[in-house]
Amino acid sequence: MRTKVATTFRPHQLLCGLALLLAMTPLAFGQVPNTQTLQPAANRPIQSIPNGAKLKFKGVVIAREGDTFRIRDRNRTDYLVLITDRTSIKTHGGFLRGGKKYPVTDILRGLIVEVEGRGDSQGQLAAEKIRFDESDMRAAITSDTRVSPVEENQARMAGQMDELYAVAAEARTEASAANERITALDEYDERATTAVTFRVNSAVLSPEAKRQLDEFAAKTENAKAYTIEVSGHTDSTGSEAKNFRLSQQRAEAVVQYLAVNHKIPPRRIVTPMGYGKTEAVADNTTAAGRAQNRRVVVKMMLNRGMSQNKPASTPAP
Repeated sequence: MRTKVATTFRPHQLLCGLALLLAMTPLAFGQVPNTQTLQPAANRPIQSIPNGAKLKFKGVVIAREGDTFRIRDRNRTDYLVLITDRTSIKTHGGFLRGGKKYPVTDILRGLIVEVEGRGDSQGQLAAEKIRFDESDMRAAITSDTRVSPVEENQARMAGQMDELYAVAAEARTEASAANERITALDEYDERATTAVTFRVNSAVLSPEAKRQLDEFAAKTENAKAYTIEVSGHTDSTGSEAKNFRLSQQRAEAVVQYLAVNHKIPPRRIVTPMGYGKTEAVADNTTAAGRAQNRRVVVKMMLNRGMSQNKPASTPAP
């Protein structure tokens, strides 16, 4: 009598098997016929999207170049997605289902995303919304640091690494236990902040406020992987509705000044938020306290995951 041994699929076993296959490939590479059964990522056909056609689908990021990236859906069809200044990049869920905003620099290979947009004249999908899960982002960062050295050593394999990314991305949904190794600390560090104040019932920037914003903008010139948070506030005078409206106008005035006068791309700036009188920093019963509360706070946040472990530059001889 034969005894059947039950086997359980484990995602980490699949990943280990793929890595072993890549390590053995150079030994058998000379015996592979010239006709490849798998097309390299660069040679696979890209599905053209009719100009103006609205499309929404889910897939895996296969390659990234500038403001475009290649995505492969469940049917193994490749599309080219264009990121513009109007593209909203967020995670699913969050407070009031608003999700957490991410900069364009966080779209990594291996990330599972849901894209919604319209076709342009080049056959690309001009993305209006890009959504993904926080756990998939952490997994994509981990996968990229693991696979990149292997990818460099296997460049002779005619682009078959893109297939590894696609298979590994599907397996990562069942490997949440392995992803717990990534720390739960906040992914952004505050690198610069300033607070500009306003006159009573005014959303007009003063000369002093403009000078402060000029100094703040200078700190972003050589920064990478950063976002800017802008929050507007008022004192306690006036109605609640008026204060919310006025605080929003003040925040938008700061965003417009940074974008127009310092050419900071709008995609770097998180949607400005007006908090009215709800977050006072001083006593509203005094004139000095009310003056401090009539403010807009501007912060530059640097992505920790994208900026750490950067190799030090070698000094010129």
